[in-house]
Amino acid sequence: MTEVCFYHNAPDRLRVACVLAGKAHGNGRRIVVFAPDGGMARQFDQMLWTFTPLAFVPHVAATSPLAAETPVVIGTQFEALPHDDVLINLGDDLPAGFERYRLVIEIVGRSDPERQAARGRYRAYQGQGCALRAHDLAQRSGE
Repeated sequence: MTEVCFYHNAPDRLRVACVLAGKAHGNGRRIVVFAPDGGMARQFDQMLWTFTPLAFVPHVAATSPLAAETPVVIGTQFEALPHDDVLINLGDDLPAGFERYRLVIEIVGRSDPERQAARGRYRAYQGQGCALRAHDLAQRSGE
């Protein structure tokens, strides 16, 4: 059964995704990051190079010939994502084929449109019988 973790009230969704990808990689997990468009995918790629000065999270685009061997893969199409361990969804829609992943991470910003889309995904996961957990990032940061 797929476990789904929602991280809501994220001040910067891509930054939170970088932190979570780094932690998952540090725990030996294989991660795919779904970015709904090429611009977001490129921005996330750049952030992974710089978000922690002394750490490196090995990552490539899903179209790379090294995708199957690289721990973190960034893609804009679900069909092209090679791993089935952890999925970080940066899109607003329910990920196609999400049930193939052991863990799905949803990062929700503070805007009303992001929250509304996330509520719909939460209900859809709940309807599929997924194990759901929620983490309020505003509480963790003391906001």
